[in-house]
Amino acid sequence: MHNDKAGLRSRLLAERRELSPERREHAAARLAAHAGSLARAGQTVAAYVSVGGEPGTRPLLDALRAGGVRVLLPVLLPDNDLDWAEYQGPESLAPAGRGLLEPTGPRLGPDAVCTAALVLLPGLAVDRRGIRLGRGGGSYDRVLARLTRRQAAPVLATLLYDAELLDTVPAEPHDLPVHATVTPSGVHWLDR
Repeated sequence: MHNDKAGLRSRLLAERRELSPERREHAAARLAAHAGSLARAGQTVAAYVSVGGEPGTRPLLDALRAGGVRVLLPVLLPDNDLDWAEYQGPESLAPAGRGLLEPTGPRLGPDAVCTAALVLLPGLAVDRRGIRLGRGGGSYDRVLARLTRRQAAPVLATLLYDAELLDTVPAEPHDLPVHATVTPSGVHWLDR
């Protein structure tokens, strides 16, 4: 199973590296439009700042905030768990370890994610059952487990490029499914 995931991760990361800057920019604009349709003013959305070849989130973060949505962004802790802080605009982001950008505002604690109506998750692929393939660090597996323990029930959506919605992804017993993927072509609800 581990080798299946490792091979799929390598292939997907290579495909992302091959995308042109123009295609990435176009995808980010389309993702902002589609993912933004999942949130309403007054809600809290947990999101993230994209890095490298990930589908771009900057236009989405600014659109959500402009629409009256409270946006929480992760802060990576030394044990790979995630703390959260509110997004206050691009000027409030600072470089952090592993090439990440993190919010500089007050830390709200790992449980802050439980207040979100929508949690946008990074990933490399999702299958039709909602099984998400992450990068393997386990940070978002902890987030999903925390939501389950706290009986929080936000909509869980992974931001992907269209070709990353697959028929099957290798799964392990601890993998928790997401409700939807958001790609440049739209929101895709899954058979959980």
